[in-house]
Amino acid sequence: MSELDLSKKVADRYLKREVLGEGTYGVVYKAIDTKTGQTVAIKKIRLGKQKEGVNFTALREIKLLKELKDPNIIELIDAFPHKENLHLVFEFMETDLEAVIRDRNIFLSPADIKSYLQMTLKGLAVCHKKWVLHRDMKPNNLLIGPNGQLKLADFGLARIFGSPDRRFTHQVFARWYRAPELLFGSKQYGSGVDVWAAACIFAELLLRRPFLQGSSDIDQLGKIFAAFGTPTPSQWPDIVYLPDYVEYQYVAAPPLRSLFPMASDDALDLLSKMFAYDPRARLSVQQTLEHRYFSSAPLPTDPDKLPRPAPKRESRSSDYNQTEGPTVLSPPRKSRRVMPGRDGFDGNRIDDNAGDIRQVVGENTGKSDAAPMSLDFSIFGLKPPNRPTINSADRSHLKRKLDLEFQHPE
Repeated sequence: MSELDLSKKVADRYLKREVLGEGTYGVVYKAIDTKTGQTVAIKKIRLGKQKEGVNFTALREIKLLKELKDPNIIELIDAFPHKENLHLVFEFMETDLEAVIRDRNIFLSPADIKSYLQMTLKGLAVCHKKWVLHRDMKPNNLLIGPNGQLKLADFGLARIFGSPDRRFTHQVFARWYRAPELLFGSKQYGSGVDVWAAACIFAELLLRRPFLQGSSDIDQLGKIFAAFGTPTPSQWPDIVYLPDYVEYQYVAAPPLRSLFPMASDDALDLLSKMFAYDPRARLSVQQTLEHRYFSSAPLPTDPDKLPRPAPKRESRSSDYNQTEGPTVLSPPRKSRRVMPGRDGFDGNRIDDNAGDIRQVVGENTGKSDAAPMSLDFSIFGLKPPNRPTINSADRSHLKRKLDLEFQHPE
């Protein structure tokens, strides 16, 4: 059997359903494995013209996910080429953490927050143990399955780290989750960048809103310094040596309790240590998991008891019919883009990198009575904030840097 015939045979195994989103690198849609009857999510990545070569981001994601096997990391089931596209087959996840945070009818208890954070850190700990930086930690890359299990997804920006001389691009992470050393242009960094992003997610779980919402890199640093005070040489001795360092007017740090008045003392202690300015003083992921916050009462909620949006009901016409022949895997291009106006408050969505699929639905579940958001600071405004995005010029620049990272790791 020729390679082309084998590719078609594999492709015909999957019965295409609705397109769920479209991003920069391709389309993500729901499908059914006709061999097993399992519902899956397929990311179809456009490989581009021949002169553009192989999509290194896709190859990196495949390679890393084959190494990272864990209950808190998305499972890559299959990968195959078809019709000048590369297809990645993932387990299907019902929703993501952003949908949980944004659903005003879901009440998150301290035990629920502790559970979601613990699963996030467990997945990240596996990555760091394998010397992998995720570099794109944010709530909509944390997917949630039907049993409540949270899993890290979208490893397109992930990178092997550990060599002291290895240099990376600092243009990673969505801005609101970007560590200060990255905002100051550091090209030599380690696991601390993921820990900072995890701390931002922790804060978002507590506030039910993004914590640090800068409109530019300079503004983002200003938001960070307003929250934690301008770093002093004793806090961060190496800050003046960073490539893009600029001096900010000194402001004193407000009490952390004033920013998170409903958080426990243990939660505040953990937050402060995850938000340490000096990456060398920041807790490692393993240290965060060993913090007393996770062993003190209340204990983390069991995943299957966590509140989350209800799975979207499918119409009867979409049920899999064994007598129905498989459709062509590569779907026609949809005229309507599913992505919203970049505000993160959509119905069905996919992130900028066409990450693994999740459904964000508006049906309400959780506790018996609807409850307001845990905390609503007026400084964040009444309207949902616009999520930071990368414009087309910056996106092309980032792609070139990522390709160079892949080709020249040292």
